[in-house]
Amino acid sequence: MLKKTFKLSQLILFICTLNFLFFNLPFCTFILENSNYKTLSGSILIASFMAMIILANYFVFYLFYSINFLFGRIITSLFFVINAVAVYFINTYSVIIDESMIGNIFNTNYAESSSFFALKLVLYLVLLGIIPSILIFKVKIQKVNLKLFFKNTGIALSLIIIIVIANANNILWIDKHSKVIGGLAMPWSYTVNIPRYLIHKNQENEKEILLPDATITNKEKSVVVLVIGESARSKNFSLYGYDKNTNPLLAKTDNLYHFKATSCATYTTAAVKCLLEHQNTNELYEILPNYLDRNNVAVIWRTTNWGEPPVHIDKYQKAEDLAPNCKDESCAYDEILLKDLKQEIVNAKQDKILIVLHTSTSHGPTYSKKYPKQFEVFKPVCNSVELAHCSNQELINAYDNTIVYTDYILHSIIGELEQLKDYKSAMIYVSDHGESLGEKNLYMHGVPMSIAPKEQYEIPFIVWVSENSKQLKPQEQVSQNHVFHSVLNFLSINTPFYNESLNIFK
Repeated sequence: MLKKTFKLSQLILFICTLNFLFFNLPFCTFILENSNYKTLSGSILIASFMAMIILANYFVFYLFYSINFLFGRIITSLFFVINAVAVYFINTYSVIIDESMIGNIFNTNYAESSSFFALKLVLYLVLLGIIPSILIFKVKIQKVNLKLFFKNTGIALSLIIIIVIANANNILWIDKHSKVIGGLAMPWSYTVNIPRYLIHKNQENEKEILLPDATITNKEKSVVVLVIGESARSKNFSLYGYDKNTNPLLAKTDNLYHFKATSCATYTTAAVKCLLEHQNTNELYEILPNYLDRNNVAVIWRTTNWGEPPVHIDKYQKAEDLAPNCKDESCAYDEILLKDLKQEIVNAKQDKILIVLHTSTSHGPTYSKKYPKQFEVFKPVCNSVELAHCSNQELINAYDNTIVYTDYILHSIIGELEQLKDYKSAMIYVSDHGESLGEKNLYMHGVPMSIAPKEQYEIPFIVWVSENSKQLKPQEQVSQNHVFHSVLNFLSINTPFYNESLNIFK
């Protein structure tokens, strides 16, 4: 085969066929499962999508090779390598490579991305990516004249137009499933969604829109500790009725309240932005820590996570900033965020204080590595990054242990605040989003909100207040949008845009 000289049309058709067979099985499976293949319209739809994938790739790849053979080989080889990695995650975690998932990829740090490493990923990369790429560079190709170029690209483009016209009756079905279809078609999923993400990200990085100045209405010493959870779903909190005791400490804590709540999104960057905004918007308005810092509130941000909007404060502290003064085993986990926390509050020069702790406690897939061993209450646990290889019970046990550890962290924060008798104190814990643990064969998070299962957006919203402090309104359902206005209320900060309906305190 390698000694044969191929016509360019033959090579491109061969590459497109391999691309279809290797990387578009999830795409085809979704269409088969969500269309009525027994009807004529359904059969046309299925055949059309399969043909469209091959023809669209043929048209684009032919253009690449017509520009320059070397350029074409590099681009198609790169597609095979990226496709191999993408389809591994699609098959292993049932993800969809849409714009939000691209955002997750760009906002994942090395520590978390390395936790996904598995032998199966290497096999996908070698067998489906590297070996085909070597073959693409080895084969010989006949030169193409201009007449043949227009003939072949014209035929491909004409067939694509015919397929589009033939599916005019299926436009509603296509519109309904467009996000999933677009997120599974290789290599179109990431080649389209990467530019979309970068364009939107660039828009976000424009100068933030400042909010009207605030007024602090009294001099009472007040502190709010806002804990942003990671991938915690309310379904697995015993406070919310879970049958396993994952909240042994919080269950015995006085002045503790919990509400039913939903997240704005199923991925960190969008959810945290929403949580910190005065209203849910696509604009880059001044977020809560920036706004309060500018209005003479002491603000401290500590994080073992990432993905928040730009934070413009002096005391922005990552785990590595806190590590030099933290020497015990707990410093390798989210407890590092509590190091000298009470002292930070006491040392603050302002009367009003906001502390944000952005945790990573329940982030997968390596749930069993997110907590110290003494918190491994439920056994056996899943230790594999390939979650489908674990039993459902092992996976849930590992995840539940992260909730037990979260319970301990929140209880520890409350214990610190209780010692500050001169302050009116509150702790607000809200997760960024939920998590799938094998339900409907889905794992982790990031499914588009329009089709996301409830496990990915039903989140815990837990509040503690100190004695002789503010009481809470009797309400059952809240959202992440309640955080901004509730913090303003607790800290006695008056603003023109304050929304009482989004405040949880009396």
